[in-house]
Amino acid sequence: MAEVGPEQFDEMVGMALDGLPDELGRLMRNVAVTVEHGAGPPGLLGLYEGVPLTSRSSYYAGVLPDRITIYRLAICALCRTPEQVAVQVRRTVIHEVAHHFGIDDDRLRELGW
Repeated sequence: MAEVGPEQFDEMVGMALDGLPDELGRLMRNVAVTVEHGAGPPGLLGLYEGVPLTSRSSYYAGVLPDRITIYRLAICALCRTPEQVAVQVRRTVIHEVAHHFGIDDDRLRELGW
């Protein structure tokens, strides 16, 4: 298990988000990204909760923000070094952001994510 503290992990998530292409960042609407420093649900490194952009209609209004949660201990448990954690954080952030854009797990697997 890699030892990465909460502050360093938060920075990794921020860097992963900052590394998204600008055009994607501009399209992200009504979504909050948070870090859970516990292990999270078994088997999950991250979780998207909300209404994907592809499912929103003109009736989409007055709702709470979608949430992307990244689970620190779950990611650290898979990795041996902080560098591996940074790679997995980036991969997890991209995976969950893809769900925000309406890309499901099957399509992500086809794309190698």
